Amino acid sequence: MSVLATASKPADRAVMVTICGDSGMGKTSLAATFPKPIFLRAEDGLQAIPTETRPDALPLIGNSAQLWEQLNALIHEDHDYQTVVIDSVTALERIFLADVLASDPKAKSINQAMGGYGAGTSAVAAMHGRVRKACGLLNTKKGMHAVFVAHADVQTMKLPDQDDYMRYSLRLPDKSLPPYVDDVDVVGFLRQQMFVTGGEDERKMARGTGMRELVCNVSPANVSKNRYNITEPMAVKMGENPLVEFIPALQATTKKVTTK
Repeated sequence: MSVLATASKPADRAVMVTICGDSGMGKTSLAATFPKPIFLRAEDGLQAIPTETRPDALPLIGNSAQLWEQLNALIHEDHDYQTVVIDSVTALERIFLADVLASDPKAKSINQAMGGYGAGTSAVAAMHGRVRKACGLLNTKKGMHAVFVAHADVQTMKLPDQDDYMRYSLRLPDKSLPPYVDDVDVVGFLRQQMFVTGGEDERKMARGTGMRELVCNVSPANVSKNRYNITEPMAVKMGENPLVEFIPALQATTKKVTTK
């Protein structure tokens, strides 16, 4: 039989999402609105969520060996969790850096580690790739959604056909970015709605409205993308997930949770 005979329309699968934003924007709270989540914590962001609604979490991660142990347990053991949340990949970067440096006591910096010439940073990037691969296995084999939480930083964009400009991106080195930007379905930038006050001769001031929004459409101001035809920023209300409206697989698992 020809391999062409096996062609078919791929089914909807669980979603893989990166949520990026400044500190205090509510990234962890938004991640907690995904269906039946379990948190793998490189930092303790769950203290922002009231105890009565706080999701399950595994013990805080102190080194990469503990992270691999937790991911392997989710992959190989039976459980009913429907979303794995990595909180945060920014904090994982610090853990991975420490582990690589610990493996090479002679190195005084990551640039000198493992013989230098970028080998240390490449090793750290490979560890991020391993995280993405493990979450990909949970996604395809167990039907779990995966959410990567990341802190934001300002990045200077140097394009060959435009003037340099700045945008918000994940607070990660360039080598560590692809698993959480290129290899996910949604990259959402969580921000506060703002407006600027002040006339021509007055000092301009930025003021917040108190409302938050999630930007998943392409924007020069921040790293963002989606595969679900989301074309405008979405209002984010406390305890609600604005992505449910757009993602079929997320709708299916959300319904499953609410009907238990």
